[in-house]
Amino acid sequence: MGRASRNEEFQASEVGIVHVVQRCVRRAWLAGIDDKTGQDFSYRRDWIRRRLESLASVFAIDMLTYAIMSNHMHLILRNRPDVVAKWSDQEVAIRWLRVFPGRRLEEHLAEPTESDVQMLVNQPERLAVIRERLSDISWFMRALSEPIARMANRQDKCTGRFWEGRFKALRIMDEIGLLACAMYVDLNPIRAAMVESPDKAVHTSAYDRIQADRGKLIDAAAFDLVPITNQEAGDKIKNTPIEQLKKQRKAKKRNPTGRRIASDAWLSPLTLDKQILSLDPQVHGDGLRASDRGFLQISREDYLSLLNWTAKQGIDGIAAQVPTKLATLLTSLGIDSTMWRDMVWHFKKYFGRCTCVGSPEAMAADALKSGKRWHRGQRAVRGLYLAA
Repeated sequence: MGRASRNEEFQASEVGIVHVVQRCVRRAWLAGIDDKTGQDFSYRRDWIRRRLESLASVFAIDMLTYAIMSNHMHLILRNRPDVVAKWSDQEVAIRWLRVFPGRRLEEHLAEPTESDVQMLVNQPERLAVIRERLSDISWFMRALSEPIARMANRQDKCTGRFWEGRFKALRIMDEIGLLACAMYVDLNPIRAAMVESPDKAVHTSAYDRIQADRGKLIDAAAFDLVPITNQEAGDKIKNTPIEQLKKQRKAKKRNPTGRRIASDAWLSPLTLDKQILSLDPQVHGDGLRASDRGFLQISREDYLSLLNWTAKQGIDGIAAQVPTKLATLLTSLGIDSTMWRDMVWHFKKYFGRCTCVGSPEAMAADALKSGKRWHRGQRAVRGLYLAA
C-alpha cells in the first residue's frame, strides 16, 4: 500500500498537530560523526536549530517539540491558519519575502524593501496563495530542508539528494498521544545512547526549556520583520561596495534583530492557559513565534518531572513503580500508568506504521472521517489507554 496523500495527513486550512520525521539519504550524516571518515558534522545541528527558530518567527506554525539526531530529525508542528488570518497584508508580504526573496536587481542587498512589500501587497490573488502557504507544514519543511541540503552538499562537494524523500508525517489526534509523542521526541538522544539525561540532550526542545529555567539567553535567530526604506536601500547600493554589503549581510545573519532571548522563547509555551477561550488564536506579538498558545494540560514542572523519570526507565523488563504524583497525573489523563514507560520507549512499535497517533476511539473516528473502516495499529494501542 502506498503512502497516504498529504491532503489525507493534514491540510493547511485546518488547525492540526503533526509529528514529522525527515531522514538523510545515502551514507550522509546530518549532524554526527561519520564512522567511515571520522569527520564530525555535529555543528550542523546548530544550522538546523537556528533555521527552525528563524522559520518559527515567520510561519503561522507552532514549534511544539523537536530533536535533531545524527541522520534524521523529529519535529512536532501545529499549523495555525487562524493566526495567519489575523496578519495584515503587509505582515504576510514581509514574512514571505524574508524566506523567499525571489530575484531582484540588487541581490547583494538581500533585504526586502518597502517597495518589494508593497508590490506583493498589490497582487491580492498571489497574496491569498502566500497566506495559505504560511500555514502549510509542507512549505515549512521545504523552507527548512532545501537550504540545509544545499549547504551540506556544498561542504561534501557533491550533488544530488541529501534527504531520502518526502518527510514522514503522523497526525496526532488527542492529548494523550501528543504527550507520549512529545516525550518520545525529547527522549530520542537518550534512546540512542547519545546522552544519559534530558538536561544533556543539546538540540532538543527539552534541553531548551531546561536551560531557559536556568536563565540561559541566546542570540535570537528570528527574522527582522521590518523592511528597509527605499531611501536606505538606495543609499546602501550607491555608497557601499558590494563586498562590504556581503560582509554586512553575513554579520546580520547571525542575529538579524540584535536581540538576546530565553533559549525557549521561540518554542510554543508548554502549558495551555485554561482561562483563554479555545477560539482565541493568541497571536504572538513579539516576532519570535506564531502564537502564545500552549499544547498540554499539564504544568511545565510536571512535564519535566515525568520526562526525567521516563528517561531513567530505559531497560526492558525492569518496571520501576511510577511515583504517586506522576501516576495520578497519568491516570487523570486516561493513561494506564503501568504502560506509560512502554508507550514512550516503544512508541514506534505502537504507532510506527500508523497514519495517526491517539486512542483507539480517536483513531476510529478519524478513519470514518477519512472514509476508511479503521486505521492500521488501532488494536495494538488498546492496552495503553484506561478508557479502551
